[in-house]
Amino acid sequence: MPELAQADRLILKALSEDSRISNADLAERAGLSASSCWRRVRALEEAGLIRGYTVRLDDTKCGLTFRAMVHVHLTRHDPEQLTAFIRAIRDREEIRACYATTGQADYHLHVVCADLDAYNAFLERFLFRIPAVASAQTNVILRAIKE
Repeated sequence: MPELAQADRLILKALSEDSRISNADLAERAGLSASSCWRRVRALEEAGLIRGYTVRLDDTKCGLTFRAMVHVHLTRHDPEQLTAFIRAIRDREEIRACYATTGQADYHLHVVCADLDAYNAFLERFLFRIPAVASAQTNVILRAIKE
């Protein structure tokens, strides 16, 4: 990866904090002219450093008050079962993120549901029905320190 200029770093930081920032405000933060800033943003997009723009929702205001990190252990790492597991979790709205990691668990899921009953239904009707899943350990998220 090429070394990023300070202006590019400032652009990326500002966009990660507020992707709706105006080009004029973004240019001011980066110390650039508006046209130069616009060209740099386009170049960062084309280089793949900026993959897209999104909105952050307030889960509580959306009625999603249960949040957890779920540590999933697989029965075995059979390629077909692994592919089926990955395909299944990609389609679930409750799963905000999934990470394959080193350590005791094979996968870590960030799960958001309406409440504990909805989470129980998620486990019983979905996660534990995936053949590759041997077990799951849930850590309830009490509060977010940094997101």
